[in-house]
Order: sequence, then C-alpha cells, then structure tokens
Amino acid sequence: MSTEVSTAKTLKIVGWREYVALPELGLARVKAKVDTGARTSALHAINIRYVVKAGKTWVRFEVHPLQRTTKQIVICEAPLIEERHVRDSGGKTSLRPVIETVVYLKGRKIRVELTLVARGTMGFRMLIGRQALRGRFLVDAGRSYLGGKKPTLSTKVQA
Repeated sequence: MSTEVSTAKTLKIVGWREYVALPELGLARVKAKVDTGARTSALHAINIRYVVKAGKTWVRFEVHPLQRTTKQIVICEAPLIEERHVRDSGGKTSLRPVIETVVYLKGRKIRVELTLVARGTMGFRMLIGRQALRGRFLVDAGRSYLGGKKPTLSTKVQA
C-alpha cells in the first residue's frame, strides 16, 4: 500500500463549508468556508485595535459570528503574532494582524494562525486555509457540514 493511500485513510474528511468553534476567542459557533485556494485562515473582525498588556502587543477586535446580521457582537482579544501582507481573491494586498488560536473542526482541536480582516460583505465569517488543513483533513468539495451543525469539542490538540 502506498504512503498516499494509508495517509488518506487517517485524515478526516470535511466539506466545503463547516461549522467551527474558537473557544479561546469566545466564539462557540462560526460558519466557515474551507478554502484550499487560501494559504492562511482568516476571521471576520471589525474595530481592530492594538493594546499593550504586560509589555506585549495584543489585538482587541469585534466579531459578528452570525451570517448576515450584526446584532450579535463578541469582543475578542489575542496576542499579536505579527502583521502580514495578504493578497485577497481580487488581487488586492493589505497588511493584516495575525493571531494564533485553537479551532475545533470536525471534532479535532487544532492550533491555527488567523489573519483578521473585515469580511462583512463576504458569504462566510471565516475562511479555513491550506495551512490549517494540511496533514489533518481532506476536502470533499461536493459536501457540507460533515462535522454537524454544532462543533464537537475534543481535548486533544493536533499540531
């Protein structure tokens, strides 16, 4: 049996869209698009501010976790990892803050880097990019919500 076949059997399969949880940010349920065309994952964030806590730079921002509504607002904070130039799907480059957090996807707890960007006009509040998927998941582009409508939480972190 080839390595590719044996690896494929151990990877979980996700659909082109899934619900995820980001508990370190206080986000219990966010609809995310699985986007193999994006290198880095991105989270919808508005009112992004930089604050200093104990000599380290943090990012404080607001998230509207539900699609097509601004009624619910979650205020989030995370340490700033770096700022990175990112090219969007339209070819425009912007400088975005990057944070690292835990994401629960299809019962698996993974640590991912997220860029923060206003995605209010986009169809999904979050994109899950290749770096978060690589070595962990296969994508079935014809299916959705294989992890269910409510993210399941496990205690084991997969690097």
